This record gives sequence, C-alpha cells and structure tokens, in this order.
Amino acid sequence: MLRGWLAVLAVLAGVSFSFAADSTSPLVKEKQWEEARTYLAEGKAAEAKAALEPLLAKYPDEPDLHYALALITLRLRDPGAAERFIKQALAANPDHVQARTLLGWIELEIHGNADAAIKDYSKVIELRPNAPDAYLNLGAAYKKKGELDKALSAYDQALKLAPDSIIALSNRGWLFVAQQKWTEARRDFEQALKSNPADEGALQGMAEVLEKTRDYAGAQTTLSRLISQSSNFVYWLEWGRIGLIRYWWVWLLTALVLFFKGRFYRARSASNG
Repeated sequence: MLRGWLAVLAVLAGVSFSFAADSTSPLVKEKQWEEARTYLAEGKAAEAKAALEPLLAKYPDEPDLHYALALITLRLRDPGAAERFIKQALAANPDHVQARTLLGWIELEIHGNADAAIKDYSKVIELRPNAPDAYLNLGAAYKKKGELDKALSAYDQALKLAPDSIIALSNRGWLFVAQQKWTEARRDFEQALKSNPADEGALQGMAEVLEKTRDYAGAQTTLSRLISQSSNFVYWLEWGRIGLIRYWWVWLLTALVLFFKGRFYRARSASNG
C-alpha cells in the first residue's frame, strides 16, 4: 500500500535514485558529475540539478546525463521535466535500459497508460532477458491493465530467475489476493517473511489473507507486528476494524443487555407510577 508516486518510484524494480555513468563515459572525469551524485545521496536534489545542468552544453548527446537529470527532477516533483529528459536519453541511446525502465514507470504511474508501459518493459526484457526486475515491472503493468494471468506469468518468470526475491514473492502474493487464491497468496507471503520477517508488504498481505480466511486473531497479531515497526495510523484502524468483526457477538450481546435493561427499568418505573 504505497503512498504517492514518489513512494512508488522509490521501490520501482530496476530504477534507483542513484546514478552512474559507464566507465568509458566522459562524465566520469567531470567534477560536477561526482558532486551531483554526492548531493543526491545527501538528499539535495536542487543542488544536484544545478551541478549537472552546465554539463548539458558540453555533452548534449550523453544519455546518462539526461537520465540522471530525469531522476533528479523526479525528486523535485517535476515529472514533466523528467519525461523530457528521459526521451532525450532514449533519443541518444534507444537501448538505455534504465531510461527505458523509467519511461515505462512514467507511462504507467503518471499517465496511466498500461499499454505503453508494457511496450517499454517488454523492450527492457529484450535487452536484459535474464533480469528479474524487468519481469517484475512487466507484471505490475499487466496487473494494472487487469490482465492478471499475464501478470502472473511475468512474476513466475521473475521468481524462476530469483527464487528468493522478496519483492517478487510479495507482488505475486498480492496478485493471488486479487484472484482470491488465498492458499497461494499465503504461501508466497510466508516465504517472503521467512527471508525478512519485517517486510511491510508481505505483512500487509498476510493480514489481508488471514482476515479473508476468517482467522481474525491471526490478522490482528500480524497487524500488531506492523504497528510495532511503523507509526502508520492506518494499521491501528485496521486492527480496530478487525477487532470489531472478531468480537461482534460480544458487542451485540452487550447492546442487547443494555437494551433490555433499559426497557426493564422503564417498565418498572411505569408500574410504580
């Protein structure tokens, strides 16, 4: 349950907010390039952008430079500028894997164009057929389009390449949730949690599965684990909501007792004049 398009980008498979040029690139010799990387690592996106922009005049056709500026402008919450930089990177090198991946994310998450994202991610797979992240991204695009069987096939391929990938297991688990395949979903979430018992996505998924299979005590226990490691108030609300479901008969019995008790007192008061 990610919050906001920057949060989505932060976990986008195959893309990170760090960047590096090929060892043969002239950028590696530029002081501004290393300065920008340092600024970005420190969370100073505006300073990183200011360091790199002067290099555009010197290296107008360097794809890594345009890609780096795309990442930086996304940090600055300017997806329009990021898209322009990405297209310039791809104009210089249509096979730039990171730029193609980021363009797919922009198409999917900003423009809502799943078909365009699928096209970009499929191109990445052509370039990197053994990269699990490429199949994860393709699966996410198919899922958003509603083609769950194709999404499942992509996630399966990712797990063939990386059987212990927590993000692949969690993503496939959530796909099984969408298909209401609770046994399969629980299997994937449990396997993910064996690798990382604190994984937030897998814990959320497990809580969902347990609630849907009416294991309300288990769902609350799982949510308690989330609450212990996160200050997100939504987890408290979910814990409370499931508690109401779990103890509905207690609340109903209490309400009935209070109702009949009130009627009894009113009837006695009436009889006493």
